[in-house]
Amino acid sequence: MFKLSVGHRLYISVMALFLIYTACFIIFQHNREKQYKIDTLNQELQDYNRHMHEAVLKKGIRNEQALTSFVTDHLEKNIRVTLIDRKGNVFYDNEIKNYAHIGNHANRPEFIQAIKNGQGQTLERKSSTLSREYFYSATYFPKEGYIIRTALPYNDYLTQSLQADQHYIWFALIAFFLLTFVLYRFIRQLARNITQLRTFAWRADHNESLDIEELINFEDDELGEIAERLIKLYKRLQNTRKEQDILKRELTQNIAHELKTPVASIQGYLETIINTPNLTEQTQKQFMERCYAQSVRLTTLLQDISILNRLDDGSPYLKRETVNIGLLVKQIGEETALPLQEKHMTFNNMLPEDIIITGNKTLLYSIFRNLTDNAIAYAGQGTTITLKATRAETVWQFTFFDNGIGIGKEHLDRIFERFYRLDKGRSRENGGTGLGLSIVKNAIIFHGGTIQVCNLPTGGLRFDFTLACL
Repeated sequence: MFKLSVGHRLYISVMALFLIYTACFIIFQHNREKQYKIDTLNQELQDYNRHMHEAVLKKGIRNEQALTSFVTDHLEKNIRVTLIDRKGNVFYDNEIKNYAHIGNHANRPEFIQAIKNGQGQTLERKSSTLSREYFYSATYFPKEGYIIRTALPYNDYLTQSLQADQHYIWFALIAFFLLTFVLYRFIRQLARNITQLRTFAWRADHNESLDIEELINFEDDELGEIAERLIKLYKRLQNTRKEQDILKRELTQNIAHELKTPVASIQGYLETIINTPNLTEQTQKQFMERCYAQSVRLTTLLQDISILNRLDDGSPYLKRETVNIGLLVKQIGEETALPLQEKHMTFNNMLPEDIIITGNKTLLYSIFRNLTDNAIAYAGQGTTITLKATRAETVWQFTFFDNGIGIGKEHLDRIFERFYRLDKGRSRENGGTGLGLSIVKNAIIFHGGTIQVCNLPTGGLRFDFTLACL
């Protein structure tokens, strides 16, 4: 079954409405023009009646000769003049003189209207006396108690005089065809854009290529611009989805690889203990300690992955509370005092005491703890770690830096990637999971901030980041 498109349905609907409007306009204008000419003619006859009334008052109502003289002197073409008393009896008529045979006029429409309203008219009525159709206009003069009625016969001249002007019909038809043309041009553009959008939707739903000529050029209007932007946005989302799929595969492979290492180590040590009954107690203890160390690393890795997953899931799953950053960093300084001492390092905490941030305490702890652990692991022996902060309108600006060896420029752009390591062997020896700085970046973004990293000219690594204030 053939189905009209949206554009064609719109075109037909609008044209039908305008066609109805045009027809109503023509009918209304025709009636208006005709009524105007009727009113004009009636007004002329009413004026004639009043002039005759003035003449009648001067020469006498029943003066047949004077009335005939006036009508003769002021005769309009084909006009018939009749005088009727208030009871409907005719006492003068310029065409019929045998008044006794003229019927009573009390039931004539124009007579009834004149008695009631002062004047009356009948557009087209057949005369009972002369058996012709007339246009009647009657005027009642209550003081004298009579009605003057004038009438014009309905002939070709009167019909033509009352005929409405036809110019408005041509105007309406020209306007109709102009609108048809303009609307057709508009609907054609609209239909093309809708057709292209329909093609886009079908191909997108069936996972078919969008790189076809039909989806390249759109009409130069608002809908065409919207359609073009929609297709570009969809393509961008497709590319983003592909990139996400690649990243997910890489992440899954990295997670599997990172989990495999501690699990294999634990399995190897336990297998050695089980299959070697002659191991000394000291060796067994040493292997068990290594198993425990790998299990701790495995736990840390799983915790880091869990934190990143929660960050990816979004804020509804993370509780927010008021956190004192000064106390949080002081706690981290106490917890890392021993590894700092072992490497002869110094943690120079220069934070103000009034840093209050509304956020997730676990994530805020992870930011400063991961930065500190990273500096302890890689800055080098005898270095100093410094942490500063300043208030800037709606954010706190933090600077975390050390005077260590820094990193190569080629690593700066990738340092926040998940599982990215500068030296994989050294990172695993230090117990790193490769997720610490990725957690730092995502946690800062979660708290409405940004982070940048650079090497210091004098040596060392510097992190500049912001966190939204309370």
